[in-house]
Amino acid sequence: MMKGESELIHQHTPLDQPNEQWDYCAPNHPSKTLITENRANNPDQRNELSQWVEQVTRQLIEDLPENETEVGLQTSGTSTMTPALLGELRPKKIARRNSSEDIGEHQQQQQHQWNSNTHDDQGLNLITLLLECAVAISVDNLGEAHRMLLELTQMASPYGPSCAERVVAYFAKAMASRVINSWLGICSPLINYKSVHTAFQAFNNISPFIKFAHFTSNQAILEAFHRRDRVHIIDVDIMQGLQWPALFHILATRMEGPPHVTMTGIGTSMELLIETGKQLSSFAKRLGMSFEFHPIGGKTGEIDISTFKISRGEAIAIHWVQHSLYDATGPDWKTMKLLQQLSPRVVTLVEQEIALGGSFLDRFVGSLHYYSTIFDSLGAFLESDDSSRHSVEHGLLYREINNILAIGGPARNGEDKFRHWRSELSKNGFIQVPMSTNSMAQAQLILNMFPPAHGYSLVQGDGTLRLGWKDTSLFTASAWTSPNSR
Repeated sequence: MMKGESELIHQHTPLDQPNEQWDYCAPNHPSKTLITENRANNPDQRNELSQWVEQVTRQLIEDLPENETEVGLQTSGTSTMTPALLGELRPKKIARRNSSEDIGEHQQQQQHQWNSNTHDDQGLNLITLLLECAVAISVDNLGEAHRMLLELTQMASPYGPSCAERVVAYFAKAMASRVINSWLGICSPLINYKSVHTAFQAFNNISPFIKFAHFTSNQAILEAFHRRDRVHIIDVDIMQGLQWPALFHILATRMEGPPHVTMTGIGTSMELLIETGKQLSSFAKRLGMSFEFHPIGGKTGEIDISTFKISRGEAIAIHWVQHSLYDATGPDWKTMKLLQQLSPRVVTLVEQEIALGGSFLDRFVGSLHYYSTIFDSLGAFLESDDSSRHSVEHGLLYREINNILAIGGPARNGEDKFRHWRSELSKNGFIQVPMSTNSMAQAQLILNMFPPAHGYSLVQGDGTLRLGWKDTSLFTASAWTSPNSR
């Protein structure tokens, strides 16, 4: 554990080195720090990929025929553009070809042009072509989409030196999967959970976003459990339980003594749940804390309340770090009904600022803006051949992109999804608990652990904490309580 990280939840409680299964250490490699400082001192070297996406999107909307704009594309939820941003760069339409020979000839001409143009022009042309391909898919012009995808897969590589090329490569791959699914029928790929969790841990090490989600939520749960001697934590999608050892440390050293902790871990892999339960139980035992773990396999919205082993007098905390790797809840309205029945003392929610509902083109534009921003943040201080960066991009971010574009969407899975859980919690009687000043202080300490602090933005407002890159919000943490809480 990095020195000082034990103070994120409780400034005066020294935490021992946790089990190696939960490695909270952030990288502190001199070369990476130097890269950050150099790029911070040379603004021209910063990759403004997310701004390019906004620019090209607006231009594409202006160029679309009226009938194509009716497919559902909306910019109000994804764009922070101003006219000033659109003044200098106006991407040109890329001519279409009708045969594979023409595609090859065009690709050679395009490559020659790239050699003489600036790096920015390369990225803009790729993004423009990608957006035009998305429009073709949205109106079921799959033949034209297929031809464009052939171009994109030849032009863009996930190992490319620019963030734009890497983003386009992954989006093109996901869109190709969607085209194939549209021809052959829907298919959901098998998830290799061990691979996903390895990438998840790498993301935890090289970026502040996961730590932000974990520690701000832990602080809210700690405050809700004040002076309660029996507590029950329900993790909607526990994975490896990376965040809980830090909270266990604090609960075990409370002045009023440690509570009895019951934890219910929910997930789709029972094998992983059992292993996570063993790790957490072993960790709690070493702390001398009374602890029991209950695994429940399945999606939260498919679980009956009678499955939960709730004891009289327990203070209940429900926790969910949202992601787009797979659907963890099933129908959201059923999950909401379960939350109401459990009457939790606190619900801690960390949401991705990305809308997963709506038409394909809505999801495409929103996710392109969102993931372009994340790729920007990784590319700001990690080299293109960094193994951790590739692990995160390929093992985590690409899987999310593929799920959103090729698999996800209400029209394709038949399940109703909320646009934002915060508004739905409010509509269903939950009362927001403002994130405390201690949570804000912890979030700031987390940012100080990661070198390119100039790029991350932390905003407190409307009772929430928002962490983003530049002027784009990426993750929002909030806390809620049931009016019938125990």
